[in-house]
Amino acid sequence: MVIKSVKFLKSSAELAQLPPAKFPEFAFVGRSNVGKSSLINRLVNHKNMAKTSSTPGKTQTINHFLVNENWYLADLPGYGFAKVSKSERTGFRKLMDGYLEKRETLQCAFLLVDSRITPQKNDLEMISFLGRKGIPFCITYTKIDGVKPMEKAKNIALMKEKLSEEWDELPPFMETSAEKGTGIEEMLEYIEKIMKN
Repeated sequence: MVIKSVKFLKSSAELAQLPPAKFPEFAFVGRSNVGKSSLINRLVNHKNMAKTSSTPGKTQTINHFLVNENWYLADLPGYGFAKVSKSERTGFRKLMDGYLEKRETLQCAFLLVDSRITPQKNDLEMISFLGRKGIPFCITYTKIDGVKPMEKAKNIALMKEKLSEEWDELPPFMETSAEKGTGIEEMLEYIEKIMKN
């Protein structure tokens, strides 16, 4: 897939504000410092489309982008240790869970996981949530350029081991780097393949 056009549509602080569900939709979800905005920008080949920040938790709404005039990309609030109050954090999670469960045009959630660290409790909880609700998702390892190959392999193996405790068949996964563009073509091919089905 070639990205010919991308435009920011709107930010939604509640489900009622979401844009009309008229295109296939792909969501990006992950912990607050997983590199979500950087990966989105690399994917759509646009430096500042999704706002990046050195402060984790910058995305506090669901941000929709229209890509190639025929699919939506949804950037969801990060979960984890964003410096916000407990009630705000609960609000973000409610918004995110509601969106993931109820958005009828959602084709796949790319669940971003930091390849430099061992499996985190909140990532495992999100994987479990997606599995329980039957939401199609793909585990997407980020920042693979920032970790030694042996360390990355160990962290991925640990994740698979953890998931094998609950899953008979492991969810699909891919490895990416926003810095070097690794995995970007694979992601676009994955999106295109889903849209053709």
